[in-house]
Amino acid sequence: MVLGRPALPAPGRHATAVDVTLAVVVAVVTLPQLYYHATHANPRVGTYVVFSVLLAGPLIQRRRFPLSVFAFAVVVAFGQWLAGARLAADLALLIYLYTVASRYPMRVAIAAGGVVEVGALLAAVRWPEIGSWAGTGSWAGTFVLLAGPIAAVMLLGANARHRADALRALTERAAQLERERDQQAVIAAAAERTRIAREMHDVVAHSLAVMVTLSEGAVRKQATEPERADEAMRQVSATGRQALTEMRGLLNVLQASDDRHPQPGLAQLDELLEHVRSTGLTVASAVTGAPTEMPPGAELTVYRIVQEALTNTLKHARSPHQVSVVITYEPGSVTVDVHDDGAPSAGPPHVGQGHDPAASRLAHDDLAGSGPGGSGLAGMRERAAVYAGTISAGPDPRGGWRVRAELALPIEVAAGGRAR
Repeated sequence: MVLGRPALPAPGRHATAVDVTLAVVVAVVTLPQLYYHATHANPRVGTYVVFSVLLAGPLIQRRRFPLSVFAFAVVVAFGQWLAGARLAADLALLIYLYTVASRYPMRVAIAAGGVVEVGALLAAVRWPEIGSWAGTGSWAGTFVLLAGPIAAVMLLGANARHRADALRALTERAAQLERERDQQAVIAAAAERTRIAREMHDVVAHSLAVMVTLSEGAVRKQATEPERADEAMRQVSATGRQALTEMRGLLNVLQASDDRHPQPGLAQLDELLEHVRSTGLTVASAVTGAPTEMPPGAELTVYRIVQEALTNTLKHARSPHQVSVVITYEPGSVTVDVHDDGAPSAGPPHVGQGHDPAASRLAHDDLAGSGPGGSGLAGMRERAAVYAGTISAGPDPRGGWRVRAELALPIEVAAGGRAR
């Protein structure tokens, strides 16, 4: 690294061709002067040729070693000044200066420009007649004529560097945005898979609980009430088909098809309750407060909480006869209360719980939510947390089991409900 920036790699064929062309152009510019000295038998013509070649030749390497080539040209130009050789090949110094200014920070460009300006001052002092074509014969006037192009070339190089840096920054920003877009796509895909897993659990767990309950009832009634047993089995078949339909709808999310089934909401609660009633369980439902239009995501959350609570009743409650579902609307919130009269499941004791049936049923809830999809009580808590909600589940002092969820509605939704 030299002066804060490393030498660039070898240029491509096009850049090399451009540099060779520049070297040829500078050589062509010097030819008339060299021809003049050669035809007038100037004994120093060899000196002019050597210095001209040393100034023009390194142009081929100016891109790869900008500072080194510039320093070499400055040394050659100073030797030329000491030798008293005034050359047209000094034009190459402006090209070297532009290269340095376009590749290095501004402080380096100013330093390089200052070195060339000193050379212009030395030339003006020694050869003040250089400015005679512009009507000035003093060294000061000649210096002004030489200093102007040097400053212009330095500024042009600095401007080119600034534009190149801006383009490089835009390119890097675009690449970064593309990487972030790909990362967001991966995150969104993972979130979608998690959502699908949760929905699949809710659909399968509820439908299987209903089917198991109906099947057991059909077995018990097969001998005494075959008609009811047949009806129960037909309901098992209908429930299974509906579960398959819902699962296909969820799996369609993984495809590019636009034909997707809408997510369930409050409008589908009655159908859900009818499914539970078909198991022989009495289901009472009530809505209190002024119903508020809710976002689809909040409606889905309410539906899944009710579904999970009813599934818990069918799977873990002993001899339940009745379950009530109450949805209460309040300004800025909605409350879901699901209560059954079944006794807690007398499952095997869990570590640290002894033989407490209530603790056993609560453990069933917690364990149901331990899967990666987020289901059971843990799944309900995850859903409620999206709407700054809370979930409580446990034995009710009056008997049975109660699941209670409270969700906070978005401010604009609550305000819209009050306005109506």
